[in-house]
Amino acid sequence: MSTTKYSPRLADKYKKEVVSALMKKFSYGTVMQVPRLEKICINRGVNGAVSDKKLVDIAIDELTMISGQKAIPTMSKKDISNFKLRKNMPIGARVTLRGTKMYEFLDRLISTSLPRVRDFKGINDKAFDGRGNYTLGVTEQIIFPEIDIDKVSKITGMDITFVTTAQTNEEAYELLKELGMPFKGAKKD
Repeated sequence: MSTTKYSPRLADKYKKEVVSALMKKFSYGTVMQVPRLEKICINRGVNGAVSDKKLVDIAIDELTMISGQKAIPTMSKKDISNFKLRKNMPIGARVTLRGTKMYEFLDRLISTSLPRVRDFKGINDKAFDGRGNYTLGVTEQIIFPEIDIDKVSKITGMDITFVTTAQTNEEAYELLKELGMPFKGAKKD
């Protein structure tokens, strides 16, 4: 019986290839200065959640299938009478991935989900926030192979935020590019 611990493919790639590539490019003093992916947050607002509570449950189930981790509902922060919205009503779903599940999700996103987007030419490299985080908007949840297209009643999108320890946009861009994110205009090595 072997006692080797499972490690995701992208976690191994980070340790073996990405760290050394980023050390060369930015000339860090120690390995600890190299930026790393901290977490991936998937957030999904549900249109019509005020009138139909089942829509939020469907969104939670779909996010749970996509991420491999139980999603939770997001609640409204205040009352808005024009939208018939009350404080603490469920209006969306979210999930935060760390560690093994984070690398597994990123691997599936890069290798199977993003290539399924119609007319895919790469993702926008302008969606960095200035602090080393990147947000990717997905317009259709059906790009994920875990979702059964026949059971989908409404096509909706979601935001996927990659939170890194990078200090600048350039460092975060290089980190995500080295991990395999298909940015527009990024040169294939």
